[in-house]
Amino acid sequence: MTELSQPVAFPQDRTCPYHPPTGYDPLRAARPLTRVTLYDGRPAWLVAGHGLARDLLADPRLSSNRTRTGFPITTPRFAGVRDRKAALLGVDDPEHHTQRRMMIPTFTLKRATALRPSIERIVDDLLDRMIAQGPPAELVSAFALPVPSMVICALLGVPYADHEFFEEQSRRLLRGPTAEAAQDARDRLDEYLGGLIDRKRKEPGDGLIDELVEQQAREGTPDRDELVALAIILLVAGHETTANMISLGTFTLLQHPERLAELRADPSLLPAAVEELLRMLSIADGLLRVATEDIEVAGTTIRAGEGVVFSTSVINRDEGVYPGPDSLDWHRSTRHHVAFGFGIHQCLGQNLARTELEIALAALLGRLPGLRLAVPAEEIPFKPGDTIQGMLELPVTW
Repeated sequence: MTELSQPVAFPQDRTCPYHPPTGYDPLRAARPLTRVTLYDGRPAWLVAGHGLARDLLADPRLSSNRTRTGFPITTPRFAGVRDRKAALLGVDDPEHHTQRRMMIPTFTLKRATALRPSIERIVDDLLDRMIAQGPPAELVSAFALPVPSMVICALLGVPYADHEFFEEQSRRLLRGPTAEAAQDARDRLDEYLGGLIDRKRKEPGDGLIDELVEQQAREGTPDRDELVALAIILLVAGHETTANMISLGTFTLLQHPERLAELRADPSLLPAAVEELLRMLSIADGLLRVATEDIEVAGTTIRAGEGVVFSTSVINRDEGVYPGPDSLDWHRSTRHHVAFGFGIHQCLGQNLARTELEIALAALLGRLPGLRLAVPAEEIPFKPGDTIQGMLELPVTW
């Protein structure tokens, strides 16, 4: 462990949307483990080294149960909902294993591949509308957000007609200014999805939620509260993360014209480009755990009850694993990046996310060869560091 003379505050805002905050430079120098200070002044361990991160993310002595004493809370709005019923990301085995097992058939690589034609239709239809309206366009609202929203709605069996409601509540839950705003957003999502589940009991449809409702009627599990919690995490994470990757990925490519030209010339590089963008952008920065017993690691001891934060943006810039980590280079090996986490909580939807990203970026580059920013890059607003990273707006022309 490297002890910093002054603990670094976590989280911080990025100064460039595709690079870690410059305030994290001491964390990169202090690899693999150091201390940080959270928003409320509490200390936590910060894992910055790639190898140590993978070891600890697979260590059962670190808990994802956010109701445990000492669990690191990084924002006031998270503090406001930490005691609400959680699913997948916020529970440990055996509960986590049971929940994940129910979801796995829906999120396999085979299922993601089978969804390609429908995702391609969604992408092409949205681009048709955008092109017909003519430039300029605001890419987040016109394309980056509706693509994954439509896909996850179809997959879950949630009416897309309600997208403005659940997108707004997701925004308040993830970026609301206060704990009260986050609590209200969670209340509204609970009520909406609870009502949807109740309707599906009477009028079954075609989606994952319908399958879970049928399972509940047959086996008695999951109970209604758990089913609502599962629906919330799948709906919110299913559109927010991929929407941010599409918008920020596009912005990053437009800021690297030589790389963009290479990708246009050879579309077969796109899968490697997606992996490199996932590594470089690390939009979900700050995986949270708490130690359930003492852990001897990196020459020190993480004590039981102490919070542990994994900064994916720092871990994925470990120069010992990725030489020249601040450059965009899809010719490097990006194996083992932790953009989707690692261990039992590794992102369930990663196959679907990769598929959506490949299709969305391929269509944008193929159908809009003149795609470029409509305003100077420094004028385009992006999200603060205490939420999923991405662009608030992305004005483009072609």
